[in-house]
Amino acid sequence: MLQIGIVIYDDAEVLDFAGPYEVFSTAARLCDTPPWQVSLISEHRNVIARGGFPVQSHFTLADHPSLDVLLVSGGVHTSAMENPLLLKALREAGVSARWVTSVCTGAFLLAEAGLLTNQRVTTHWEDIADLRQRFPTLDVQENVRWVEDGNRLTSAGISAGIDMSLHLVEKLHSRKLAEGTARQMDYAWQQ
Repeated sequence: MLQIGIVIYDDAEVLDFAGPYEVFSTAARLCDTPPWQVSLISEHRNVIARGGFPVQSHFTLADHPSLDVLLVSGGVHTSAMENPLLLKALREAGVSARWVTSVCTGAFLLAEAGLLTNQRVTTHWEDIADLRQRFPTLDVQENVRWVEDGNRLTSAGISAGIDMSLHLVEKLHSRKLAEGTARQMDYAWQQ
């Protein structure tokens, strides 16, 4: 069974992690044999996401299983960018992951951890200029929902993470399951 880990931190954007979580858990529910397990991972088990939303992770950075898919959520990422424990854990998880992905400003954390170096990427429209300035070797794309470059997959802001996650369901399993998941979620998948 594949392991999908969604990394969150204080002030993570709720839909950045909840949207992909819903996609992967709904897709697994639609299968006779679930192809993956999805979990939330954070430095400490309890996180306060944006808007004061309390979240309890399944695993910590120190005790999560080996990941096939690493997904880093966005949000107010400034403190996370200065967290050496988080950046080290991302680097370690990303080295062996089959897919390294981010939603919104999660791309900043992947770049700071050295997991994005010269790839085509995207982020929230409001943060495009900052991503280009901070990481000039990245080829930052505008006006797209997600960008795939090798095994790196980044999405634009917030709800775009749902579209990217449906794309990843297609890559990991099948187009039929991705379309069925979008239908089950009553979601108009933007491809």
